[in-house]
Amino acid sequence: MISVETGMDSHDKKMPDVVVLNSGHEMPVIALGTAAQSLPPRDVLASILVDAMEVGYRHFDTASLYGSESSLGDAVREALRRGIVASRDELFITTKLWCTDADAPLVLPALKESLKRLGMVYVDLYLIHWPVRVVHGTEGFDYQGKLLPFDISGTWAAMEECSRLGLAKSIGMSNFSSRKISQILDSCTIPPAINQVEMNVVWQQTKLREFCKEKGIHVSAWSPLGANGAAWGSLAVMESAVLKEIADRRGLTVPQVALKWVLEQGAVVIVKSFNKERMKENLKIFGWKLTERELEKIKGIPQRRGFSGEIFIDPVNGPYKSVEELFDEDS
Repeated sequence: MISVETGMDSHDKKMPDVVVLNSGHEMPVIALGTAAQSLPPRDVLASILVDAMEVGYRHFDTASLYGSESSLGDAVREALRRGIVASRDELFITTKLWCTDADAPLVLPALKESLKRLGMVYVDLYLIHWPVRVVHGTEGFDYQGKLLPFDISGTWAAMEECSRLGLAKSIGMSNFSSRKISQILDSCTIPPAINQVEMNVVWQQTKLREFCKEKGIHVSAWSPLGANGAAWGSLAVMESAVLKEIADRRGLTVPQVALKWVLEQGAVVIVKSFNKERMKENLKIFGWKLTERELEKIKGIPQRRGFSGEIFIDPVNGPYKSVEELFDEDS
């Protein structure tokens, strides 16, 4: 039985709700994200992540870009030392290949560097962060003149090698359109298990979700609350009149309603809070369902993408000369 108070199984203290990926591995349906515009110091973040394991999180999402891999590795070792988790195998760790390493010869070395920072011998899921290649060694986010053609098939073949070597139990991508996924499916020997994309009630990704479901690829949702703390985020989710009405009537919070909607679409949800009480609150999305009427109201919320992708666009020399070319108009 799932406890509504914690989101954890009342018998074994593990979050029981999982999806089974096409790789055969189980993935918890709620992950704690570790990206932030201004990360706490390494030891402080590690302590926060130990708190998250204490309240029940077993799936953690990081990336080479985020700068949080070392803290997450420290947190796992501390949780093991304190007996919060019995073994590394109780956890599901996702990390990602950044655009500066999105070239076949660089993929395996990049994963090995991530593993070194994590202090682990494998990750549960390794993702290509964006279908974008940037000049190796580029720092910061000014990519004008540094965007290179991205070899989807070659980069994916290198991801498959990571899987065959046992360094990544499952592999997938992030922010890929159905057209770009199709390019992988046309030549792959190991199909992608996950497509991690921006998804929330104001950017519902209906077309892309349907495509992924048809192909046996699970979707995981970043920015489920609209990333209102980020420079590019908005309050469109948190200030949604539809969500507020549902939450007030049912004695819930707006985040709980927003996160529940993502789960009920069959997607894995990546929540981000470094506040222990909010971490607990975000797990209280089990034991109840949205009604058909509520789902219809949410379906009618006006749609708009949050993250524009403009940093990856170079109208003159870039491989993507418009946002439409990057996202292929999926919605």
